[in-house]
Amino acid sequence: MRISITSLLFSLFTILIFSQNKPAYKLYNVNGSIVSYQKMIKKMSKADVVLFGEHHTNPIVHWLQMEATSDLSANRKLTMGAEMFEADNQLQLNDYLSDKITQKAFDTVARLWKNYPTDYKPLVDFAKKNKLKFIATNIPRSFASKVYKYGFESLDSLTVEENTWIAPLPIKYDANLPGYLKIMEMAEGHGGDNLPKSQAVKDATMAHFILKNMENDKLFIHYNGSYHSDDFDGIYWYLKQGNPSLKIVTVSVVEADNVKKFDKEEKGKADFIIVVPLTMTKTN
Repeated sequence: MRISITSLLFSLFTILIFSQNKPAYKLYNVNGSIVSYQKMIKKMSKADVVLFGEHHTNPIVHWLQMEATSDLSANRKLTMGAEMFEADNQLQLNDYLSDKITQKAFDTVARLWKNYPTDYKPLVDFAKKNKLKFIATNIPRSFASKVYKYGFESLDSLTVEENTWIAPLPIKYDANLPGYLKIMEMAEGHGGDNLPKSQAVKDATMAHFILKNMENDKLFIHYNGSYHSDDFDGIYWYLKQGNPSLKIVTVSVVEADNVKKFDKEEKGKADFIIVVPLTMTKTN
């Protein structure tokens, strides 16, 4: 009887401790099953491209990006790239990576995001320390704004040099892709047909610079808002248009009240889905 009471007390203690445990995130696979970080790294290491989606101000995801990049570099040669840097700032980024300019100068000459110091500088400095290429993949924001206002036709007036900062024209576009339909639905018609086109020109440009800078023996790891690659859409779709045989691993992010409970509606969103608490502190 004493043994059974002891076992019961131990079980109750274990349940109490488990219920009080508050994990900062849980990692799930495409089918919604819990998966280990090590398994994610193993699959990523066999890919040609990793599209590491994020919520731009979530610190847990930025930490995981840094950890994954470091761990992947132990097994694969890497090329890094990010939505947060626009293609016309590539020279300035190169100058910082090669120590031709200081961080202060880089801050002045490049259009860095507000949360660059906390969320993206560690990645750039990792590339700098390890002498890795870091590619500015995004379209200049003023060009995307033109598309939002005037459509793809507004890009026809770009100069020869400006055309080197975007995907080749004409931009291939499928208005029926789920991601673009979702944008229209969420916007409730505001922005008209040009709203998803302004998203598509970003996706196409990021895919273009990933493809352009890929090397056979290297894994290209790319950091982007998860909505640019969710549901195997966006950048993923454009990459497959350019090279159908590419092995691509995607990551998405979901915020939830309970990270231990996976929402079935999120199945199929990405190869790996990071579920983080809704109450997680933001970095902006």
